Amino acid sequence: MLPAPAPPRAVVCDFFGTLTTAVRRGPRHRVIARLLGCDPEAFFAELDRTFYLRAAGRYGDPIDGLRRVAYAAGGRPTLAELTYAVMARPEAVRADTVLRPEAVSVLTELRERGVPVVVASDCWYELPAFLPRLAVAPLLEGCVYSVEVGHCKPHPAMYLAACRQLRVEPDECLYVGDGGSRELSGAREVGMSAVRLAAPDLVNHLAFRGDPGWRGPVVTSLTEVLELIEQRVPTPV
Repeated sequence: MLPAPAPPRAVVCDFFGTLTTAVRRGPRHRVIARLLGCDPEAFFAELDRTFYLRAAGRYGDPIDGLRRVAYAAGGRPTLAELTYAVMARPEAVRADTVLRPEAVSVLTELRERGVPVVVASDCWYELPAFLPRLAVAPLLEGCVYSVEVGHCKPHPAMYLAACRQLRVEPDECLYVGDGGSRELSGAREVGMSAVRLAAPDLVNHLAFRGDPGWRGPVVTSLTEVLELIEQRVPTPV
């Protein structure tokens, strides 16, 4: 009889909707849209349409990227207005970001158990600007940002970059995410175990390209992840 596989040695974790509660655009984004001369709904629609281009670093630097979004939404902002908006967006996204109540305690427990955690997030320039100031930052082994990798999930580069930071192989990792960007399928395809966080608040989460056909493990709280670390999470077939 073959020995039972070892439990995960490390965790790769999504950020928005996983370490945080559901994210929706708050009022600061409407202020930014109007500053750029855009109807907010048109501006939001263009942000949604271009999310993966921006998050993969293919929309220019923040000023050029925001100019392209604003022009497509009908605005003609000045350089000064664009500069202000670029500086305002990280705080606008930060204002929408609320860590899950159990996030710090779960990450602390994982660290005490010797299980390192890396965040892997599809994002533009805003998250790298403010995540280091959050309470979870000292508890992370590192962060992988799509805008720096040049690819978004489910591209293998995102997961392999996380493995390099963790100094482990993919089959030694547990991936935890809400399922946006088809991240769970991507994790499975590189050899990771994966679990979907299906917290009740995620019904109203701003997410793209979900994993609707996910048939693998599901938890409703980050606390349940601690139990999974004690066992090998089965890979869905």
